[in-house]
Amino acid sequence: MPELPEVETVCRGIRPHLEGKRFTQVTVRQPSLRWPVPADLPTLLKGQRVKSITRRAKYVLAELDEGHLLVHLGMSGRLYFVPCNTPVGKHDHVDFLLDSGQVLRYTDPRRFGAVLFLEGDTTSHSLLSHLGPEPLSSDFNAEYLIARAKGRSMPIKSLLMDGRIVVGVGNIYANEALFMAGIRPDRMAGKISPVRYERLVTCVKQVLHKAIAEGGTTLKDFVGGDGKPGYFKQELQVYGRAGEPCLKCQSTLREIRQAQRSTVFCGRCQR
Repeated sequence: MPELPEVETVCRGIRPHLEGKRFTQVTVRQPSLRWPVPADLPTLLKGQRVKSITRRAKYVLAELDEGHLLVHLGMSGRLYFVPCNTPVGKHDHVDFLLDSGQVLRYTDPRRFGAVLFLEGDTTSHSLLSHLGPEPLSSDFNAEYLIARAKGRSMPIKSLLMDGRIVVGVGNIYANEALFMAGIRPDRMAGKISPVRYERLVTCVKQVLHKAIAEGGTTLKDFVGGDGKPGYFKQELQVYGRAGEPCLKCQSTLREIRQAQRSTVFCGRCQR
């Protein structure tokens, strides 16, 4: 599933080609995504100029003259540019033709993504209103995380992956940040010292910045908005390496299941 660095990579890839352009035609071939594509989307978008491309959590937001276009990549979605005469594939569900002659194409084999139109203030929309701060913003800091963790008996990895606490720290990056911070993923959130929270916040930001710089993590078929794969997989310290030697101490990395997700850690380096 594309996580925050992958979505940020897509935003950066499409932004130069989309901002300032106008939609001249929108073709919806398959409206049955996670939420139905609005039947009037082609009418709503036609002639509208894209003012900016931003990201909120794992959502791509295109600010228009009126309203916003929201895209979520789901588990297997892609958003990328193709020439206007590019043949349509089985899973190419939505095409956005621009006045530049390019086509922004949304492809989603599993159809767990979304293409929606938002009116008014986006922060009050039901998909966005409950979200926590962005992990790379100043709002996500040790003081904030300590306050949200106070008295909680949930594992720290679960806390990091709760979008109401902080957005976009998915399974891969939670594994990596906890390893970098030297904190066991199953340690109770309310039992971690302020000093270690300072370290953890720093590590979350470092891991995400590094992943964005590398274009995300390619695990199966992810590619960014420029059509290129992400290379952060080459930097993974623990995720996907269960049973292999720890790169720091050579101990065998352990794997447990948390909330039906794989968690890999070093029993010696992480306490």
